[in-house]
Amino acid sequence: MATGPLKGVRIVEFAGIGPGPFCAMLLSDMGADVVRIDRPAKSGEADPRFAVTSRGRRSVSLDLKNPADIETALGLIGAADALIEGFRPGVMERLGLGPDVALKRNPKLVYGRMTGWGQTGALSQAAGHDINYVSITGALLAMGPADRPPPPPLNLVGDFGGGALYLAMGVCAALFEASKSGQGQVIDCAMSEGAASLAAMFFGMRASGAWTDQRASNLLDGGAHFYGAYECKDGGYVSIASIEPQFYALLLEKTGLTGDPDFTRQLEREGWTGLAGRLTTLFKTKTRDEWCAVMEGSDVCFAPVLSFDEAPKHAHNKDREAFVEIAGVIQPNVAPRFSRTPSAVQGPPPATGAHNAEVFSDWGVAAPALAN
Repeated sequence: MATGPLKGVRIVEFAGIGPGPFCAMLLSDMGADVVRIDRPAKSGEADPRFAVTSRGRRSVSLDLKNPADIETALGLIGAADALIEGFRPGVMERLGLGPDVALKRNPKLVYGRMTGWGQTGALSQAAGHDINYVSITGALLAMGPADRPPPPPLNLVGDFGGGALYLAMGVCAALFEASKSGQGQVIDCAMSEGAASLAAMFFGMRASGAWTDQRASNLLDGGAHFYGAYECKDGGYVSIASIEPQFYALLLEKTGLTGDPDFTRQLEREGWTGLAGRLTTLFKTKTRDEWCAVMEGSDVCFAPVLSFDEAPKHAHNKDREAFVEIAGVIQPNVAPRFSRTPSAVQGPPPATGAHNAEVFSDWGVAAPALAN
């Protein structure tokens, strides 16, 4: 049985890739009944268990080129509280499922649209991926070593941070507003704008002169010797973030550098490169586990740098049950935590069209003639 603060909320998800499924996963984890509209399955479809961001919802299979299936989709939209889609601008309109049609069918509908560039603007019709969306915000150029091109920040910053999280927040806010006004609305979520929003603090720092455009020369970009990752004797890595004076003093104590005159000038940028070099040499004198024995759990602001395989086995993550096994696949557990209406993974990722009859019955929607 569903649990979580969104229990009872019905959401239609139009199948997509990357940030769309992740947004739907977050909403499902918080209790929403998310129904994904998939294209008809093809032979040799991949094992759905590994599509972790598809967990916790039901799948119906519809051919959106078929007028009868379009009508079925409109029936689901009419029974939903919200819709999320991630097609290029204009695609839903061409299908006959655009906001004007959907809101006429269901005036309280929250219609969530997620694209890389937004529904309008010079780039709105251009293809792109995470690194492109982050590129125009200033954030990509601020990350990475100074002597190489900026590296792709996985797709955490644009797709998942700037896109999925902002759309999930927007859907929740619009649902709250609709509960008071009785009116739905359209959410235009652009990953590029979400990524820019994530960088708000750095725009402020840049304006104040506390941040420069030179990579690896600032407080939080690897420029400071007391904020970054270091290699250990065994090839593993540890991270330190000893920014505040009391934490920095403890770092010096734990590394045996207390009283060293060079390290007393913590915030003098001109010395950072040389001090980082000394710490590089020092951290290579012990293994990662040996440094953990010295620093982990202290106020140094320290952590081992773990692999995806190691992370679920870490004592803190085990204490918090931060990871869970679903259908034999280890994956992150739900987040955030709620005290009274706890979230929960509602189930494994579904096979395409696995719930046609069940969903149509539950939502009171007439099934197309050839529905499963």
